[in-house]
Amino acid sequence: MKEKLNKDKGKVKENSRRKFLKTAAIAGGTAGILGFPAVMRVSAAKPINLKIQTAWDAGTLGYVKFKEFCERVGPMTEGQLTVEGFPAGAIVGTFEMFDAVKKGVFDAMHCFDVYWPGKIPAATFLSSYPFGMDRPDQWETWYEALGGKEIAREAYGKHNMMYSGPIQHDDNLIHSKVPIRTFEDFKGKKIRYPGGIIADIYRAAGVSTILLPGGEVYPALEKGVIDASDYVGAAINYNLGYGEIAKYIVMGPPSTPCLHQPVDLMSIDMNMKSWNKMPKHLQDLFEAIVKWHSYDHYTAIQREDIIAFDKFQTEQGVEVIRLSEESIAKFRRFAPAMWVKWAKKSPLAMKAFKSQLEYMKTVKVGYITDKDMVDYDGKRLVF
Repeated sequence: MKEKLNKDKGKVKENSRRKFLKTAAIAGGTAGILGFPAVMRVSAAKPINLKIQTAWDAGTLGYVKFKEFCERVGPMTEGQLTVEGFPAGAIVGTFEMFDAVKKGVFDAMHCFDVYWPGKIPAATFLSSYPFGMDRPDQWETWYEALGGKEIAREAYGKHNMMYSGPIQHDDNLIHSKVPIRTFEDFKGKKIRYPGGIIADIYRAAGVSTILLPGGEVYPALEKGVIDASDYVGAAINYNLGYGEIAKYIVMGPPSTPCLHQPVDLMSIDMNMKSWNKMPKHLQDLFEAIVKWHSYDHYTAIQREDIIAFDKFQTEQGVEVIRLSEESIAKFRRFAPAMWVKWAKKSPLAMKAFKSQLEYMKTVKVGYITDKDMVDYDGKRLVF
């Protein structure tokens, strides 16, 4: 009797299992008909793979953090989205990335927005510029709460790209082979700058500016092609060995540690076709991971900056020169006219600049007033 009961139970279990599988198959088919994804289809879906090239050279802390970002995407999306990351120059040259992504040569670039004002005039105002907003929290506020992200997406959207969001990096330094201690010492020097509004302000002060990608800075300094170079912050520049060949770091006073680019921002900009291949939930997850990467990238570099400054001075004999408030004031006189000049290059650039200007004029920030919007000779600027 007991043996018969066990057999009957076995039949019931088997029948129940078959009934469940049959019901699940019908439900899966019905879900597909109704437009709801069946679980089995999701698990069997082929992962989307993205190829992204960064502006960071292999071996730098920036590249290490970029690779950690790439490796994080897979687990965070349960394998539905994966990223293959490439260092600077691996697929195309750094200054060729914009056109390559636009044409779909690869999916996205991890790069500095300051490189693209010649292609997107509004890019002048998508990263910090001389004597404008100079704190990371101010740029976060502008992007996330004052319309900055929408302006960036409109600008890149006109070139078949999706702007994912700002990536905080660092303030920038000037590494020099010769001592530059005053405003007057800049005159006649050959210095690498990223171009655009930054180069314009220094040219107005008598500097011979040169545009070079990061990978060409070391040999240019070493061979004496340039006297000095702007390039990112202490941690990365120590990785690149600048202290071996340039024995001076030029900064502003503690009130203005960086004259030209105090908040250097990056972004990930994706070919629109590649972006649209991703379902909405993966797009949302990707944006969230970019935001995590921004914080992770920034804080890691700030920590390493502290260590790098000590190594520059104690191990490599680099002298850190701080310019005086008087020298800063002389540079500052060029800024408003340059802001307006670059804002006039496109309606979207003007929109970005005006929104930032209004923010800088608020009681909360208080960097500038209407009375300050004059050219070098004190004439009121019209825009």
